[in-house]
Amino acid sequence: MKSSTRIAAIWLSAVAVAAGAASGPAGAAYWSLLSGSASNTPQAASSAAAAPNGGVAPVAVAAKTGRYRDGAYVGAVVDAYYGPLQVQANVSGGRIVSVKALQYPADRRTSQRINNQALPALQSEAIAAQDAQVDIVSGATLTSEAYIRSLDSALGQAS
Repeated sequence: MKSSTRIAAIWLSAVAVAAGAASGPAGAAYWSLLSGSASNTPQAASSAAAAPNGGVAPVAVAAKTGRYRDGAYVGAVVDAYYGPLQVQANVSGGRIVSVKALQYPADRRTSQRINNQALPALQSEAIAAQDAQVDIVSGATLTSEAYIRSLDSALGQAS
């Protein structure tokens, strides 16, 4: 397979997976590109002549709508061993736009240092994932687990 065909196949694969459309004309173009038979079949030749982007039929990707109700949702207070942790998830347009830590262990210097690094990392991961299932921050396992549990309870209210 030529490198340009391989790149097109990889791109189309990503688009097809994102759209959930590995069937129909786009799927046929995808599979013919993968098999290397894009230029060897009459159907592929007619598709290539008809498609403006080099024989790859365009795939429409629907915008993902949010799955949460808009509002501010306060999660459960969870024991993070060195103190309680509680978050508030703010949802707009059906998507998590921010997660605010309402309370967290901060009475010890070690807790302050850990949480000053872990809480922003957990917030950005939760926003990116649009879910409470985020990676645990290394060195902040107890904080991460408590954050995930509190956020999960907040998002449970938003569902």
